[in-house]
Amino acid sequence: MAVIKNIVHAFGLSHGTIFVAPTPADVHAAPLVLESTLPIEFIQEYDRHQMVRHCPMITKFASSIRPHTWNLMASSHESDELEWLPMTRDLMLRFGLIVGIFFVFNAQDHRKYYMRFEGDRPPVSRSELNELNMIAMELFDRYNSLLRAEMSTINALSARELEVVRWTAQGKTSVEIGGILTLSDHTINAYMTTAMKKLDCVNRTQLVAKAIRLKLIQ
Repeated sequence: MAVIKNIVHAFGLSHGTIFVAPTPADVHAAPLVLESTLPIEFIQEYDRHQMVRHCPMITKFASSIRPHTWNLMASSHESDELEWLPMTRDLMLRFGLIVGIFFVFNAQDHRKYYMRFEGDRPPVSRSELNELNMIAMELFDRYNSLLRAEMSTINALSARELEVVRWTAQGKTSVEIGGILTLSDHTINAYMTTAMKKLDCVNRTQLVAKAIRLKLIQ
């Protein structure tokens, strides 16, 4: 997170985000976010209207490997032509996400990852874009190494722990899960605590989000 903050500050931007590429079945962005400096209020409103399904950057640039820019104040011939939903554009304007850069990366786990930097500043110059592209590639290489190490924890969760996490993701309480699995809520809490330690999470919400991101649960 500190590295992202340093990058956006150096380029006069406001926020940076690294996230897993959504699938057609994804309706919320929050579970896909790996790191972000965006305010939680932005992500909550973005997900409340399921805007990830209509993000023009994802639909237009997902198959491209070159960086892309956007400028909400530019005419179509001055920037990549993107058709923003009015509510998405209004949300971005409200949070000062006027200008941005979008990067696409393919990782060794055969998944696609996106990185975006944005803020309220003049359009990014070609030299700045080239420099930021090099920085983004180096940042993702580092992050990809962490992801590979993180993926090694997949087999660390037992079948019972995964089962408990799946039911938690569906909104079940420990008491309800205990009833389903014919176990006490104390046992369920013990499984949950162990799973959080193995995946280095501090609460159930983070555990579920990380389990979804690692494809441990759907």
